[in-house]
Parts: sequence; C-alpha cells; structure tokens
Amino acid sequence: MIRYCNAPLLLVLLVNVAVAGEWTVPLAGNAFRTAPDLNDRADRRDGTLSWRDTAAVYSAYFHIDRPAKLQLKLSASSDATAANLVTLVEGKRIETKVEASVAEYSLGQVEIDHAGYVRVDFQLAKTTDKTTISLRELKVVSDATELTVDFVRNNDGGMFYWGRRGPSVHLRYVVPEQRTLEYAYSEITVPEGEDTLGTYFMANGFGEGYFGFQVNGPNERRVLFSVWSPFKTDRPSEIPADQRVELLARGKDVRVGEFGNEGSGGQSYLIEPWKAGVTYRFLTAVKPTGEGSTIYTSWFSEKGEPWRLIASFRRPQTDTSLRGFHSFLENFMPSTGFIERRGLYGNVWVCDDSGQWHECTKAVFSVDGTGSGRHRLDFQGDAEGNRFVLRNCGFFNETGRRGQMFERDSSSDQKPRIDFANLPTDSHP
Repeated sequence: MIRYCNAPLLLVLLVNVAVAGEWTVPLAGNAFRTAPDLNDRADRRDGTLSWRDTAAVYSAYFHIDRPAKLQLKLSASSDATAANLVTLVEGKRIETKVEASVAEYSLGQVEIDHAGYVRVDFQLAKTTDKTTISLRELKVVSDATELTVDFVRNNDGGMFYWGRRGPSVHLRYVVPEQRTLEYAYSEITVPEGEDTLGTYFMANGFGEGYFGFQVNGPNERRVLFSVWSPFKTDRPSEIPADQRVELLARGKDVRVGEFGNEGSGGQSYLIEPWKAGVTYRFLTAVKPTGEGSTIYTSWFSEKGEPWRLIASFRRPQTDTSLRGFHSFLENFMPSTGFIERRGLYGNVWVCDDSGQWHECTKAVFSVDGTGSGRHRLDFQGDAEGNRFVLRNCGFFNETGRRGQMFERDSSSDQKPRIDFANLPTDSHP
C-alpha cells in the first residue's frame, strides 16, 4: 500500500526533474570587470564580488545550448545601508534594492532567442552613495526541456583562475616522417584590434620549449623563448646543477633568467614594440651535440628585415632533433579573459638535416582542459587561404572541435631563403 500510494508522487518528481533545471553560477569564476577599466580588485577570497564604485560594471557569462526562457536570481548583500543594483541582460534593465543581510533576489524572466553565451551586467545605480555591494552567485532557472548550461562550476584544481583566463588553443603541424628535422619556421600576423592585453602568440613550439611573442602591458611587448629543464619541477631552485638549462648566447638587449610554475627552465625575452597588422617571422634550430645534450637557438624579425638572435640554450640529458612542432594561442591575464584575441599563423615550414625545406600545410586542432572540460566554449581554429587561424576568449558563440584537421593553401612561393651560416650567433653582455 505504501509503495502504491507514493508511486504517483515519485512520477511527478521525476517529471519535474526532467522538465525544470536550476544552475548556480559562481561569480568568482565567471565574472569580470568589463568597464571602465580592467582589474580584479573586487574579487574576494570568499568568492564574492564586492565594490562601491558606481562607474564599475561587472559582467557574468554562461552558455546555453538552445534558445530558452530563463528565470534569473541573485545572491547578494550590501553593507550598513541598502544598495540599488542595476542588472542588464539582453537589453532588459532590472533594478533591485539589495539589503544588508545576505538574501536571494529575483531578477525576473528573460527570453534568449539564440544558443550561445548570455552576458549579465551588474552596476550600482548612480543614486547609491558610498555603499558596498557584495554578489556571490547567479542562479539560472528554466523549464526548457533538456537545456544544457555551461560555465565554470567550481574551483576544483584552481578552475576559477584557469576559467577566467579562458581556453588555450593549439595547432599540431603535420611534418614529414622518416626525416631528421633541424629547423622550424613560421610567421604570425596579429590582426589589428586582436592584440589583447595578456595574449601569448606562440609560433614555434617543440618538445622541450616554446618561442613566440606576447602583450605584457599597455606599453610593453615581448618576444619570449624558453626551454624546459629535464628535471620536472615548478621551482627552479630545485633543479640539480647537472640538469640546468645553460645559456650559450643571447642577442642584443635580450634578458635571460629562469621560469617556474609550469615546469622550470631557462627563459629569454626581448622587449620589442611589435605591432598588430605586421607579419613577423620566427626561426628555431634544434640540434643534438652527440654528447648527451641538445642546443636550441631562436631568431626573430619583422618579415623582410634582418634576423635577430634571441638566445641559444644547451639542454642537458637530451639527445633529440626537432619534434612536436606546434603553435598555440593563450591568455595569461585572468582580468582580460572576456576579451577576444586572434592570430594568423602562416608560411609554416620545417627544414631537415640535409638542408631540404618541407612545407606544413596541415595541422590538427586541440584545446586545453578549460575547453575540453566545457568550462569555457569560446575557442576555435580554422584555415583561411594560406594561413591557419586561432581564436579564443571573448565569449563568442562558435566552438571548435578537438582533433579537427585543417589544411591551408600552399605558400610555396614564399619558401624561406635563409643563409644558415650567416645567422647572428654572437652573444651580447
């Protein structure tokens, strides 16, 4: 009798679960200050966003896989006096009076007519006077059948940090087999307006390091070349003396040191005001010494200009030629993870130990765990004409497919013509 009486109730509960859904979007991993400037000052260790500047706009993002009607709720509080919060979503303006104690406020219903990212803006009303507001969670409720909502769900593995940085995207180039490869050559053009603060456009990646250029600050840009130590650690001080990467030469004005937190090794960089809209070329040599170590050397220049030495490193306990040739695009500043960036990777070649060049017109696309784990879905790769394209961040609505093969048009008329014997190799103090 008991089982019989509860069966209709159980059926009703199951139907409700299948039809309705509620998702809690933690603002600590899904919100950014989007105006008037970029900073993380509102982030608190307890996961809240707290601020009192009426000019500041904070924006939260989540992704839906189909059009839907959504009910939005917000967990929030203010300090001693009430704060007037303005929320803007899909053109709808909502005003909420937030009291001192933590409470959940309904923001009403919005209808989203597209699949993709939804942006929710929060700003203190101009009438709010010296009151601090704290926001913790945004709740999304919908009765849309089988709706999928994606966002950074929790901070496991430091995901709030990685999620706000956004997904990193990669191209693994198809190179000739049964060849001993010594040189990697590629060119990058960053379209105007896509040189977003915090971006690393990596040109020549190899099994033991990487080489490219980045946007480090409003007035600083760098060309960066690094080689990992064979000793696995994130702390350079732990590397034994016989496993340290040794500097052999560096170019003029190039700074050299060590790096950590993502493996450790030798790092070199040149402060260089490279520009969007201009094509730059990158050349890397990987040559084993025959004595249990390998020498890595990289050169850089604007296309059509003379080569400039960045650095040459010797990596101990390593006997290899060029392997794992790839490029990638990443953001290393969480505060700019809501801004899109894009790079054009073209005229990609490898040269074997007999001096023969081989063009790389095919590449396999991949994304890091931030993308593959569906924490962020704003990543894409492609081939356009004779260049590959990498694109990430910005919460755009297109999502790439891991493992997809791209093929660009040949640029054989631009085959590298390099006098290897006369490349600059002299070290500068």
